[in-house]
Amino acid sequence: MIIEAGADNIITMDLHDPQFQGFFDIPVDNLSSQTLMAKYIKMNIPDYQDAVITTPDAGGAKRATALAESLKMSVALVHKDRCFHNEELSLVGDVKDKVCILIDDIIDTSSTITRAAQILVNHGAKKIYAIITHAILSGDAIKRINDSVIDELIVSNSVPQDEHVKQCSKIKVFDIAPLFAETIRRVHNGESVSSQYKYSEVYME
Repeated sequence: MIIEAGADNIITMDLHDPQFQGFFDIPVDNLSSQTLMAKYIKMNIPDYQDAVITTPDAGGAKRATALAESLKMSVALVHKDRCFHNEELSLVGDVKDKVCILIDDIIDTSSTITRAAQILVNHGAKKIYAIITHAILSGDAIKRINDSVIDELIVSNSVPQDEHVKQCSKIKVFDIAPLFAETIRRVHNGESVSSQYKYSEVYME
């Protein structure tokens, strides 16, 4: 439908599954929020290099590790152990007396992220930040965040957040519009967009 409507290029950010790009017969530029997350961490989290980058499930391990390496930070992983119909969370890594920064691409009901945050606190973490690209926050998500041990939930404006911010003082928003605007400009002018979806120090200065 998008192609039939006349689109000749698609720009996305942090696709949940990069293989989705193969569903289209036109170029797809999948931008990364990593540079924006890194910039937020450097500018807003005191002594960030002493903090630990974490992820609420094994699926985000690659993303968390890449961000941690770029900022020279440690990594810990929350792992889901499935046994028959039960699911338990366990922690791989040391977070005792550490500030933890949970990283993920999407949050909907917030059950996973709030459970992961509780596991970190149970293992001695002293403060919890969560930085998420796409925040849908459906159903009771806001209530779960408000009731959780998460101190700050930082999300992009890929989904409008005005109402969510009114309901939850923990939510902070980072702007992805400049990154999309520059990518659109480059596509329009036939310039390379590779630096837009790979980690680059340009966006951290």
